[in-house]
Amino acid sequence: MADRANIVVVRESGAYELYLSRFGAIGLDLDLLAGPEAVLVMVEGLRRDDWWLDDELCQGAALIDLRQRVLLLFVWEGPSTVLRHRAAYLELLRAAWPGWEVRWLYDGPAELRAHLGLDPEYVRRRGGALYPGEPLEPDHEELADPEPLAVVVTIGADRCHVVVNLEDHPVREGPALLDRLADAPDHGVCRVPAEAGLHVDPVRRRVGWWVLGASAEAYEVPGRWPGWTVEFWRDDWRSHVRAAAGRFDPPEPDHARALEEVREEQTDRRLRRGNWASPWL
Repeated sequence: MADRANIVVVRESGAYELYLSRFGAIGLDLDLLAGPEAVLVMVEGLRRDDWWLDDELCQGAALIDLRQRVLLLFVWEGPSTVLRHRAAYLELLRAAWPGWEVRWLYDGPAELRAHLGLDPEYVRRRGGALYPGEPLEPDHEELADPEPLAVVVTIGADRCHVVVNLEDHPVREGPALLDRLADAPDHGVCRVPAEAGLHVDPVRRRVGWWVLGASAEAYEVPGRWPGWTVEFWRDDWRSHVRAAAGRFDPPEPDHARALEEVREEQTDRRLRRGNWASPWL
C-alpha cells in the first residue's frame, strides 16, 4: 500500500517544483526535523512529477518556500499527529528551521496549492459520500492504545461519545451527526488522547472542532452547519476541554518526555534509513 505525499520546492525565482513520493507520507514529519539543507538533499532524490494528489490520495505534504522562508506541512500519521507529542514536535521542527515560518496545512493539498496561487479546486473531490467513523463502546480495545484512532464528540453538558478516526472528521456531517449519535454509547468522561474532536452546544447552536491531522474543506465547515456558529480550533484540543466542562479530560502531555520520545523516533528512523539519501521514493 502506498503512502503518497507531494513535496513542493519554491525557488528564489518564485518558480516551483512538484515532486511525488509514493512511500514517504509516513515518516515525513520526522524527516523534516533534519532541517532545510538535509531535506533538500532528500527532495533531490525524488523524480519531479506533475501529479497533484487530491484530498483522498494525499496522505502528507510539505512545501519548502526558499524565497519566503516558509515551511508548510501536514501528515495523516506520525508523532506530529499524536496529542502527547504535538507541541514537542512543532517545537523541535521550528528549532530545526530557524528563521523560517512553519505552518500546518489543516486543509491538506488544497491549502498547499492556495499558497502557490493555484486553484484549490483542482485537488477537491466534492459530492462523494462521507466516511466518518462508527461509535466505540467505552471498553473497546482501540481506546486502550496509547495512540488511539479516536475522535471525541461531546454534546451539551451531559453527553460524550468516541468514534473511530477514519477518513472524514465527523464535523463534516453537519447537524445530522446529532441524529447518528442519538443512541451511541455514552462514555461519561472521555480521557483518551484523541487525534481530533468537537463540541456541540445544541442550545446555543454552537460548534467548536479541532484536528491534529488535516480535514478536507476544513475552512468550509460552517457551510455544513447552516444557522450555527462554528469555531475552528485547529490543533487546540484544550479549547475542547474547556468547552466540554469536564466531559473531555485527556492526560496532560509531559513536555520534556515528549521531546525525548520524538528525538528517539527521529534517530530510529535515521538509523533504519542508513545511507539512503531519499526515504521518500
